[in-house]
Amino acid sequence: MKAGEQNKRWGIEQRLEFIEFRLFWEGGVNRSDITNYFGVSVPQASNDLARYQERAPHNIVYDTSGKRYLASKRFKPIFRKPDADHYLSHLSATSEKVVTLGETWLAAAPTFDTLPYPHRRIEPAILRELLAAIRNKHSMHVHYQSLTRADATWRWITPHAFASDGLRWHVRAFCHQDRIFKDFLLPRFLELKDTGAPGASENADTVWQEFIDVKLVPHPQMSPSQRRVIALDFGMEAESVSVKVRLALLYYFLKRLNLDGDAERRPPKEQHIVLGNKAEVRAALKRSEEQTPLAA
Repeated sequence: MKAGEQNKRWGIEQRLEFIEFRLFWEGGVNRSDITNYFGVSVPQASNDLARYQERAPHNIVYDTSGKRYLASKRFKPIFRKPDADHYLSHLSATSEKVVTLGETWLAAAPTFDTLPYPHRRIEPAILRELLAAIRNKHSMHVHYQSLTRADATWRWITPHAFASDGLRWHVRAFCHQDRIFKDFLLPRFLELKDTGAPGASENADTVWQEFIDVKLVPHPQMSPSQRRVIALDFGMEAESVSVKVRLALLYYFLKRLNLDGDAERRPPKEQHIVLGNKAEVRAALKRSEEQTPLAA
């Protein structure tokens, strides 16, 4: 298949997925939905709907009064398994103003809100230069304000990856001054200048390269019925689920889930899950902290 034909095919498949998305989540779709979102002609939108009907004849019915295609009672998706996280990510993205509602596949979002957090400033120019340094495997001379020092200092770093704890973004880099890998918060870069030869490579960052399976279980003081619903909530099997976590992010993971202390001592109505392999996790966390400091 030629490149142009492949791109055209992908365009058709994407529009068919869009039709199915609207049918499943919105209950229906019409030609104008397709023309407005993809910028195709009305005849093309009609062809797309006809093609979907050919592929899934039992999924779609035409409502003559509303002049709209509706999901049938026998609807079964054929393109992609419905994913609640996928739908909710659209809502979250609009709330955070990452995209507008018109840029998502949603027709009309329900009334919703998300917990607001103070915006953390990240200069696009600084992010761009850090991306270039990672891409070209260069070191950079950076002016960085750490909260462990009274004044900002200049230092050479070799960045190799980005990471987020859910609230803050940092860059993982080798610090030429301290001769170790560190986490540097993006808003605290004040200025960048000059590039140079790299320091240690990302392969030497063993804390970044290593993963640990963190086992989560319901709080032991919960009733059997409560444990069952928590197991369902977290997708557990036999009241246990393992989450693969990069060692360099283990501290942030535990803190985000309130597992950084003695979770078992908190009331189960406040602390729903605890560690099922606490000794292993604590040993891994200690090993991580000995090799690399947290973002400062």
